[in-house]
Amino acid sequence: MAQYRVRASVYDFELALFEPIRREAISRLALRRGDTVLDVGCGTGLSFAQLQQGIGPTGKIVGIEQCPEMLQQAQRRVGQQAWSNVTLLCAPVEVAEIPVMADAALFHFTHDILRCPEAIANVVAHLKPAAHVVAAGLQWAGPRTWPANWFVLPAALYSTTSLEGLDRPWDKLAGLVGSLDVQPRCMGAIYIANGSAANGYTGFRRRSTTTSDAAQGGGVFGWKSQNRSTAHCQHLGVRATQT
Repeated sequence: MAQYRVRASVYDFELALFEPIRREAISRLALRRGDTVLDVGCGTGLSFAQLQQGIGPTGKIVGIEQCPEMLQQAQRRVGQQAWSNVTLLCAPVEVAEIPVMADAALFHFTHDILRCPEAIANVVAHLKPAAHVVAAGLQWAGPRTWPANWFVLPAALYSTTSLEGLDRPWDKLAGLVGSLDVQPRCMGAIYIANGSAANGYTGFRRRSTTTSDAAQGGGVFGWKSQNRSTAHCQHLGVRATQT
């Protein structure tokens, strides 16, 4: 997380090159008006605007991010746009107390999260049956396009804690939601995988979040700190609650 604390102020600029991938990934969510979507590892909230276009003012976005500095940027974005339907959770995904059952989930360039079974299970446990799931990110390119790995290697070292699983970054997600349609992009250096939680998943569930808890997490400035960095989140202006 330390690297993202340093990069928070320039993160949007760093990812500008990959905006076409983001747009395609979000389009594959097939969002409808009134949908609730989980933005897993939401960072600075770069996906929020396009998600809003899909769900409309009656829908909801729950952004989950463990880095307070990144989430501070997301909070600023929400405030500038006066979005009242965004809840921001400051927590590692695996322990986040997600206050909704969602119609869709987005994992955009979240390799470390996708390699954590507990994180994936917590998200999938909060998806409705037939919810759409999309993941996108770096992967090792195949033998025919191996030069692309000269891009993948430094990019992965810069943005992930481990190179484990870069050959099939989506496989743990597929293990819970079923088969995924995986499409390579950028000479095989990037993938977009989409599928659906056809039968739901109940193998992992944290305690139910109360109505009061959810209310503390909602709204334009609705931060709820659920990780062990509570004091740091408070310092950045996060409304924090102990769990």
